[in-house]
Amino acid sequence: MFVSVQQRLRNLLLRMAKDKPIPKTTKGKSANYLPTKSGAGMTAKGVAAYRKANPGSKLKTAVTGKVKAGSKDAKRRKSFCARSAGQMADFPKAASDPNSRLRQARRRWKC
Repeated sequence: MFVSVQQRLRNLLLRMAKDKPIPKTTKGKSANYLPTKSGAGMTAKGVAAYRKANPGSKLKTAVTGKVKAGSKDAKRRKSFCARSAGQMADFPKAASDPNSRLRQARRRWKC
């Protein structure tokens, strides 16, 4: 199948743009991440900046509110809690510290 030069260039640019880092600020108006004391996750502004830098990304903010059992958000929460439980096993020092970013994020997600 023939692929035009424009399509090749577009694909190359998309691959180069993939996973651009965003500034890891936790203070001020340009805060992309929450400080550890506030739950240690990304802010809505940080998620928007990431999605702008990485077109096609499906990154979302934390599920922090009350959700209906079996809903998409409930499944996202269950998945995050399962993954972060694995991190608790892999990083016992962080797991034992109630003020670690891991424990604060789990608290924010209501794990």
